[in-house]
Amino acid sequence: MTSTKLAAQAILEVKKAIVGKDTVLVKVLLAILAGGHILLEDIPGVGKTTMALAFSRALGLQYGRVQFTPDVMPSDLTGFSMVSRETGRLEYQPGALMCNLFLADELNRATSRTQSALLEAMEEGQVTVDGVSHPVPQPFLVIATQNPVGASGTQLLPDSQLDRFMLRLSIGYPKPADERELLRRKQQGSGLESVRQVLSHEELQQLRAAVEQVYLSDEVLDYVVRLVGATRTHPGILQGGSPRASLALASVSQAYAFVHDRDYVVPEDVQAMFCDTIVHRLVPAAGGQAECAAAAGEILASVAAPKIR
Repeated sequence: MTSTKLAAQAILEVKKAIVGKDTVLVKVLLAILAGGHILLEDIPGVGKTTMALAFSRALGLQYGRVQFTPDVMPSDLTGFSMVSRETGRLEYQPGALMCNLFLADELNRATSRTQSALLEAMEEGQVTVDGVSHPVPQPFLVIATQNPVGASGTQLLPDSQLDRFMLRLSIGYPKPADERELLRRKQQGSGLESVRQVLSHEELQQLRAAVEQVYLSDEVLDYVVRLVGATRTHPGILQGGSPRASLALASVSQAYAFVHDRDYVVPEDVQAMFCDTIVHRLVPAAGGQAECAAAAGEILASVAAPKIR
């Protein structure tokens, strides 16, 4: 089976548990293939946990989950050192982050100290306990959920943490027909039981390596730079995208081209992923995220795309 068919098969398996959200599922897979992390900003009960579990099963990933509250400690994530009765020495006891796919549920309920412990694992692929670094398993992916603004007991994630997420996505309410199908499937089980593994760790790593080899021409790279650069000068944006945003946009565009069975990126790939990659990284001059989304749309329409021969 070819690499693109393997990726398509993974989506088919996840769709056994998630109904009618094909676009979101593909974008989650794109972030996984590009080696990025995902922020799901949504109301409770739309299937975020189910989706994460389904991807972990389809991709053969060890799954970990923490329901964040203000009393969750950094050591709950990173682990801690404990004196062994047998040796009398400190021994490392792994925390919840020692997995392949970590679901940080309602991350915006956690304290800043706990959030910073997660940041190290996301950015550096390791946790530090008592001055000793411990690498997290590879591959390592974080899917974090955040309640909408105004939800009781929550606060918005800081800009520095938002910038660590490759994509911000929303599942949203299902269409009536999809909700009926969901109810129909529930009578036969949750759907998760039927999701089977289609990729091994080695195959997933091979897919990631193949995505990294997708060709980015100088013209496309220049297009990425001009798009992200335009967010730094737009009058409606106080703080634009960082160089990390440019790297994320280039990487996820490679993944987009890969799943569309191409070994090179075209401007349409960049355009397809621009808003999901950039909007959550922007700080509006006035108003909220709606203004950032509108500004991103204006930038996409105004920055000329290169003509690829």
